[in-house]
Amino acid sequence: MRKSIENLATSKLTGGRRHPLRIRRKYEMDRYPNEALTGAQVTVTRHVRGKNRKTALKTIDFVNLSTRDAKVKKSKILKVLENSTNNDYQRRGVITKGAILETEAGKCRVVSRPGQDGVVNAILIK
Repeated sequence: MRKSIENLATSKLTGGRRHPLRIRRKYEMDRYPNEALTGAQVTVTRHVRGKNRKTALKTIDFVNLSTRDAKVKKSKILKVLENSTNNDYQRRGVITKGAILETEAGKCRVVSRPGQDGVVNAILIK
């Protein structure tokens, strides 16, 4: 995929060609979004800028659930109820930050970024 964040060579008002002052940088390159789904846990590690690594989730079946009494327990994800990020994500059951999940312990809201962090942390809601 050879896409850049900005278009360096836009056309002029007259229709003539504008030559870019520099080339595209590797750190400007986009990639397809990683969308975490429910299922047996599968993670992907990718190299990012500065010799760092990001662990992303492809599928996950458990959530780290924080309860009202400041305890964290592991709970099985049953299904994705809501996802205000995107209606298509809600239909497909994609887990993102802010998604409402149905777990064995009850409803919870995701507070981590599964596609970036490689973990699903959530807080219990009523």
